[in-house]
This record gives sequence, C-alpha cells and structure tokens, in this order.
Amino acid sequence: MTPVTIATRWLGQVDYLPIYEAMQAFTALRTPDTPDELWICEHPPVFTQGLAGREDHLLAPGDIAVVATNRGGQVTFHGPGQVVAYPLIDLQRAGYFVKEYVYRIEEAVIRTLDHFGVTGHRVAGAPGIYVRLDDPASHARLPQAPGRREPGSPPPEPVFDGLGKIAALGIKVSRHCTYHGVALNVAMDLQPFQRINPCGYAGLQTVDLSTIGVTASWDEAARVLTQHLAVLLRP
Repeated sequence: MTPVTIATRWLGQVDYLPIYEAMQAFTALRTPDTPDELWICEHPPVFTQGLAGREDHLLAPGDIAVVATNRGGQVTFHGPGQVVAYPLIDLQRAGYFVKEYVYRIEEAVIRTLDHFGVTGHRVAGAPGIYVRLDDPASHARLPQAPGRREPGSPPPEPVFDGLGKIAALGIKVSRHCTYHGVALNVAMDLQPFQRINPCGYAGLQTVDLSTIGVTASWDEAARVLTQHLAVLLRP
C-alpha cells in the first residue's frame, strides 16, 4: 500500500471568507483518491461564528466583520500573528474517528508549545489548549483536566481558573472528510477577544506566546505546528 501523505499549502495572509469557501469546495469535490492537504495561513481581523453561535456572545464586534460558518462551536477571533491550520483529512481512509482526530490536533498544539518551553493543557468539556497564567511551563496536572466519566454521563462544566486559552479548535466533518481546524496565538493584538465571549465563555482570558514571555516568529511557530500535525494526522 502506498503511504498516505499530507500535502502542505502555505497560503500566507488571506481573507477568511474565500478560504472558507475553498475548503467547502475542496471537500465537496474530493474523491476517495484525493490526497489529504494541510492549509497554513493567517487572516486579517475577523470574528467567526460556529453553528451553535449565539448573538449574545458577540459583545461589541465594532468594525470587525462577523462571518457565520458551519463549523462546530461558538465565536472566536482570527487576526495577524495567529497561525491557522486547516487539515483536510479523509478520516475513513485515515482509520480514526472524530474524537481521535480532535485529540491528535490538540496533541500537535501541545507538542508545539513544548518546543517553546510552554506546557499546554486540556480542560474537561472545553476543546482547545490552555496554559497556566502564573507558570506557563508547569507540568502539574490541572484539577480540571479530562478524566474518566461514567458511561453516558454529561461532560463536566469547564473551569478556567488561573488559565488562558492559547489555541482554539473548531471543525466540520462532511462525508468522513474534515475541514476548518485550529488557531494558535503567537504574537497578536488580543484586544478583539474582549469584544466577544471567546468560544462562548464569558470572561475566558485569551493569551498568546508573546504575553506569556515567549518570543517566537509566526514562521517558526507555523513550521513547528505544521510538522507535528503532518506526523500526528497520518493513519
């Protein structure tokens, strides 16, 4: 069997809406033989609203456009200085399910942060990656880290005490194929996050590598994240 590879496309800074439409078109037209791709880019300032998005989470968008999308989740912000990765993966061919796919994306972010001396954490019931604000390098397990639950029990209510969100995740799966993806904050203007309830959580603090003391270029962070995604998303 020929090894499955993921072709990386470096798109630079591009408007959000054309990329969203391109992902939809790529997914609609792909066949079982279409190679998987990984699109890497950054966007000019834009708020994107997920399918579950509520208007009351848009506090004061002002002059920043709001784009309704078909990904999961609530509202988030994209802007310069943020690495955005869109994996276009045929999960049926890859041989793993959506829950595993999300785990692998989050693991790629965690390994990327580790490259820069930062420990990324998962929070039960809240997709994405978080860091300790008082000690971003701490490996100590969070009390709100995911754990075993009784079968059929609902996920716990997320607790964000002492944490900042550094990477947001929102995906769509159509005919077993993924689009949308993950955004890692590197060095950006974080003020627009104060105009929304990030990911639907009032008061959730959003951080980037710069605000926790890490000096990294967009290019370096994008390269490291891309390398980890390309490895972890393989079958």
